[in-house]
Amino acid sequence: MDDTLTCRGEARQNMSSGSERGGWISFPFIIGSMAGMSLAAAGIIGNLIVYLIREFNIKSITAAQVANVANGSSSLFPIVAAIIADSFFGSFPVALVSSCVSFLGTIIIVLTTIINSLKPNPCSNGSNLCNSPSKFQYAVLYGGIALSAIGFGGARFTTASLGANQFNEAKHQDVFFNWFFLTWYIASVVSFTGLFYVQDNVSWAWGFGVCSLGNLIGLVILLLGYRFYRPDDAQGSAFLDLARVLVASIRKWKSQLSSTAKDYYNAHDEIVPVQPVAIPGKRLRFFNRAALIIDGDLQRDGQIEKSWRLCTVQQVEDFKAIIGILPLWSSSIFLSTPIGIQGSMTVLQALAMDRHIGPHFKFPAGSITVIPLISTSIFLALLDRVLWPAWQKLNGKSPTTLQQIGVGHVLNVLGMVVSALVESKRLKIAHSDPTVAMSILWLFPQLVLVGTGESFHFPAQVAFYYQQLPQSLRSTSTAMISMIIGISFYLSTALIDQVRRSTDWLPDDINHGRLDNFYWMLVLVGGINFVYYLVCSTLYKHAKV
Repeated sequence: MDDTLTCRGEARQNMSSGSERGGWISFPFIIGSMAGMSLAAAGIIGNLIVYLIREFNIKSITAAQVANVANGSSSLFPIVAAIIADSFFGSFPVALVSSCVSFLGTIIIVLTTIINSLKPNPCSNGSNLCNSPSKFQYAVLYGGIALSAIGFGGARFTTASLGANQFNEAKHQDVFFNWFFLTWYIASVVSFTGLFYVQDNVSWAWGFGVCSLGNLIGLVILLLGYRFYRPDDAQGSAFLDLARVLVASIRKWKSQLSSTAKDYYNAHDEIVPVQPVAIPGKRLRFFNRAALIIDGDLQRDGQIEKSWRLCTVQQVEDFKAIIGILPLWSSSIFLSTPIGIQGSMTVLQALAMDRHIGPHFKFPAGSITVIPLISTSIFLALLDRVLWPAWQKLNGKSPTTLQQIGVGHVLNVLGMVVSALVESKRLKIAHSDPTVAMSILWLFPQLVLVGTGESFHFPAQVAFYYQQLPQSLRSTSTAMISMIIGISFYLSTALIDQVRRSTDWLPDDINHGRLDNFYWMLVLVGGINFVYYLVCSTLYKHAKV
């Protein structure tokens, strides 16, 4: 609350000085836009497995892989959108265009639900002989999914960067990220419960139609707030400058380094509006050669002769900051891969379990993924309002982002352990008496553990990258976590495919497989990855925030 009041005071001060942009005045528009987009994204992509199986007659494991690719695309495209935002257009135009692209995708998916020629004929009752979609039907379906995934991905993290850019201090940005992701999760929970129920029990057309409407509302809210946003104009191609550092360092690999500041190029860097560093740091000293001045590097007026042979000291330090953060970034890939696998496999488990809760309610299989979202939302609020303030009173400081990520690693591994144990029990029941199905409630504990872990590591990772990467890469920094998720979803698809080829653990009917062995494999991978993370976090040197 104190942070909120401080930010409001900051906004009022800006207004009095003639600037009415930035601060909390822009917050409702960014959060409102995020709510609409999250509702649409969760409603479309979240229940994709069930839609593909029931309406397009696609096999269960294949449907899970398609859903993972869609999730991966929506998570990988933010890095492309962030590069475009940082280098050319700024966050707002990219978020706006991405929202329009996703809206077009949702319209196409709605059309597949209401036009019979865009989907195969339904299977006959009790028959295993089902018509596969035609090439044209596949093209329309995958086109709609691709546009939706790319649009949702492009809008999500550029909107996060747009919101974070409205505040100047790291603590205010932390508060914003917590509320941003809380909104994301709450909107997703609404979609995973209400919309999935509509899709399962009313019609897919109504369910996807509401998603399309949510996308449109989010787009309109984003536009309405334009006059309140603090501009974040593009600052040039920062990635091109980073590539120059690598090339210049290699070209001068034989040059001897100097300890004198005048031997390094310290011209003002327009991309990064900070005081230039006098001399490159000692870490990763090989790349200091990119800023080392040798014969032929400068013109008579002191300007660079060839940009691919000489860079500023600040550009070198920015490049080294990215190299230094890569080990921690890579450790997060195998943190997210089990989550992606669990998300798709849990839906298949739910389809094979007793989904009745009480005499009149049948739990939609796709809605099972709402459990981690609910637990994440609850713990995000608890962490922000109860646990972290109490920790600060006891220890005099808040836990670091790396400590929070470490807790997320532990909870994630525990979630996989519970997943393996529950699946082992489910298989024993299915094999002993095929007429008896295990209750879907048994899946809740593992999902609560994973969701609680996300409340620790997800916002902490976004804040960590935003604060540690150079200012010229701020949109890219918030997309780093999305790129991790995207790679993880693609990796999970490849891993599922490899396990299917190498073992008999994952047949189309999971009652005849050994999904529990797959989960135990993820426990082993997660444990090794946690040790790797501890090593990386211990060796990492924080940049000044």
